[in-house]
Amino acid sequence: MTFSSSVKEELCKASISQPCCARAQAYGILLYANTFTAQEIKIMTASTDFAALLPRLFKKAFSLEFDILPDVSRGGKHIFIINSKEKIRQIFNCFGYDAGSTLSHHINLGVLEEDCCKAAFTRGAFLAGGSITNPEKRYHLETVTDHMHVSKELFSMLLEMDFSPKQTMRGSNYVTYFKQSEAIEDFLTTIGAPNSAMAHMEAKVEKDMRNEINRKVNCDTANADKIVSAAQTQLETIRNLDRLYGLDNLPEDLQQIAFLRIANPEASLADLAALSYPPISKSSVNNRLKKLLKYKED
Repeated sequence: MTFSSSVKEELCKASISQPCCARAQAYGILLYANTFTAQEIKIMTASTDFAALLPRLFKKAFSLEFDILPDVSRGGKHIFIINSKEKIRQIFNCFGYDAGSTLSHHINLGVLEEDCCKAAFTRGAFLAGGSITNPEKRYHLETVTDHMHVSKELFSMLLEMDFSPKQTMRGSNYVTYFKQSEAIEDFLTTIGAPNSAMAHMEAKVEKDMRNEINRKVNCDTANADKIVSAAQTQLETIRNLDRLYGLDNLPEDLQQIAFLRIANPEASLADLAALSYPPISKSSVNNRLKKLLKYKED
């Protein structure tokens, strides 16, 4: 099961106690469904949970049944159809539409005055036209409709609900989306999927931890490579100094650090500082090694 499917499964189990919220959720589904015209209403879904919800929801919202139900024996997508002109007129009237003259859909905010109804409408929109990416890969949640005004009005409604969505077009469709993990988690909680919001949050934490571990490993590897490279340069310099002058002829402080480096070719500056006798600071080790690299006998 995909993450998007698990989210929709949870949303389909959300309780709808008020008839107004049932109508609001059905409203969101209709405006983000495949077909919502005066001639036909068609809702297609691959989700068995959503398919099981639709007849109950429409019964509670409109006291009516679908004219054509999906043939479960055939498998594939579930298709629900209402083609009765009287039923369609009843649904249109419920949202203040005139089935005979409506040319383009708008969201009638008058039927979504309560916060619970706004959340229910948005839940329906996501169930019918939404998807969410697995948070282990990236953070992206969207709803898609071919109704321009509906998309813009949903955007405005989400702003009123203290969200900050973004919009774009994909072909002839209008997309409202989120890309910030915190916004997605808040959105899921608001529309009735708190468990999915928590799962999204946990996936983000695990992903961030993996990234941090990888960053530290890469950083440690890079530092180790730098230490090895610097140590090799220092050893080459020490060998040249030994050949040219003899290490016994170096000043005592440089002589000590030269022998320590030879004995500990992979040690860090901090390690060399601790091995010195008496112990010296890391910066003192660094200064002595720099002097070795630039050393010339007077």
